[in-house]
Amino acid sequence: MRNEPATAVSFDFGQTLVELDTGLLSARLAERGIAAPRERLDGPVDEGWRAYNEAIQRGFGGHPWKIMMRRLLEAGGVEASALDAAVDWLWTEQPRKNLWRRPIAGMIDVVIELRQAGVPVAVLSNSEGRLEELIEELGWSAHFVAVADSGRLGFEKPGREIFAWTAERLGAPLAAVVHVGDSFAADVGGALAAGMRAVWFKGDPTRAAEVSQAERMAVCDGAEALRRVLRAFGIRF
Repeated sequence: MRNEPATAVSFDFGQTLVELDTGLLSARLAERGIAAPRERLDGPVDEGWRAYNEAIQRGFGGHPWKIMMRRLLEAGGVEASALDAAVDWLWTEQPRKNLWRRPIAGMIDVVIELRQAGVPVAVLSNSEGRLEELIEELGWSAHFVAVADSGRLGFEKPGREIFAWTAERLGAPLAAVVHVGDSFAADVGGALAAGMRAVWFKGDPTRAAEVSQAERMAVCDGAEALRRVLRAFGIRF
């Protein structure tokens, strides 16, 4: 963390700046005649993301959204006979009504503070191709100099190309960019392999300490801890 100061930041979107709106997910399932109360969906979210990370670690080609959603709905009590059709429909509807839209407390405030200090900030996300529209809908477009949406670019995390594309738009070398994300496989592993530094959002400090490049990464559990970590990497804001 104490090498040359970092000068730019990229953020994953889902589960880093915003989280799955389980209330909206419940309402959308109800449109298909599936009863899945929000309270029953909240608990399995982490299980769904574990399935997502496992798919990436296995070398899954493509955005494993359906794998994550299927595991979440299954753990949330949706009947097995309805799972595949529900997941397929939700995926088809995702570009029209993105389910990841509930802001995570304090995170957009960090983005705004960075931009006010002149630090270039980008979004770097495996998404469905309409992330810029969602960011505009949330009123956040002015805060980002670039949006790297894998669904539009045709390449995705953890591949190096999407990190290099983002760094170029940030006007910084890869080594001067800190990437913040929740997925160990896609965000942390991808960023470190590309030459960036990484912050594992809501990650496991014990596991992070075992990474071979542990000095180039950090873990934070929320917005205030993220501020401290970014400043330790040399970001001035």
